[in-house]
Amino acid sequence: MKTKYVFIAFVVTALLQAFVPLKMVYDNEITVSRGTIYKFKTQPIDPSDPFRGKYVSLNFAETSFTVKDTVWQEGEQVYALLSVDTAGFAKIRAIAKTEPESGNDYIAVKADYYFEGLLRVSLPFDRFYMEESKAQEAEDTYRTYSLQENVKPAYALVAVKDGKAVVTDVIIDGTPLRDYVLGKRKSK
Repeated sequence: MKTKYVFIAFVVTALLQAFVPLKMVYDNEITVSRGTIYKFKTQPIDPSDPFRGKYVSLNFAETSFTVKDTVWQEGEQVYALLSVDTAGFAKIRAIAKTEPESGNDYIAVKADYYFEGLLRVSLPFDRFYMEESKAQEAEDTYRTYSLQENVKPAYALVAVKDGKAVVTDVIIDGTPLRDYVLGKRKSK
């Protein structure tokens, strides 16, 4: 009888352990397939994380917004409502303390600090993972690319839906980063 309960507990635990990561993957896939794609200007560099592997660290130009409200707490979850500027890049058009109604594209972000009317926020995406063999080349390629004058800006394509955001690609000189690195390999 006791073995039966242990087996049931084991099965329930195994199902829960499978459900959690599958739910996370499902949520990201829904965001990518049904969300709106925005281009966020970025400057990638390539650190390494021993637990998660090689990735391109993303620093974004659009991380602060002028606000009238002076009461913001560090680490507070707020909502960045998005629009697109004349060049086609994502722009924060407003910051809200409450979740916006559906129909608005927004991202749940964390308030970093407020100073003299400017609120700086942390975007929930700051890494783009790559195949380890390409990550170092991606960093080197970007550094060389960014030193050139009059170059197209590098940017991340980010799918946004219901406050969630997923980086789908990083673009350099109009080409996906993976393809750009492969093109550089072939030209050598």
